Amino acid sequence: MSSVKATQLRPGMVIQHEGQLFTVFSTEHRTPGNKRGSMQTRMKNLRTGAIIDYRFRAEEFVERAFLDEVEFEYLYNEGDAYHFMNTETYEQIQLTKNELGESVYYLIPNTVVKVEFFENKPIGLDLPDTIDLTVVHTEPTVQKATASAVMKPARLETGLVIQVPPFVNNGDRVKVDTSEARYVQRV
Repeated sequence: MSSVKATQLRPGMVIQHEGQLFTVFSTEHRTPGNKRGSMQTRMKNLRTGAIIDYRFRAEEFVERAFLDEVEFEYLYNEGDAYHFMNTETYEQIQLTKNELGESVYYLIPNTVVKVEFFENKPIGLDLPDTIDLTVVHTEPTVQKATASAVMKPARLETGLVIQVPPFVNNGDRVKVDTSEARYVQRV
């Protein structure tokens, strides 16, 4: 780990804060009038998935964490245990639903993901930007529905519920943005 000044924080960095690991989503340098400067950040706790807003003083130092990323293939799950295989060594590991958080909604067998390790312990997944999932339940399409601002809920094969346009039907494959859990396009 290395220390960096709070003013050097950038989105995507992983830091250790109050004994927990956080990934930085956004930063804003603020200098209100004659007061001292600060860095307003929005961060996600890598263990719990909770998103927090935190203000660092400009002169404060923050511990930067470096994670090792190893490519794994998702195999299957048994209850709350999710099994992955290293694509190079074929070694298998198991992560729990608590460790994975919201990532479980994007896991379908044979998906290649990067497992993030901190001090040789797996702490989470780096998912692809988008993933293709099948719609298992949604309301029927209204005749002559066109792309409009009206959206409807759809349950996907992993249990994730997202808002989709009216022309999407049961059985359709849709591309989902994994960072915001939102519909991108029909595949």
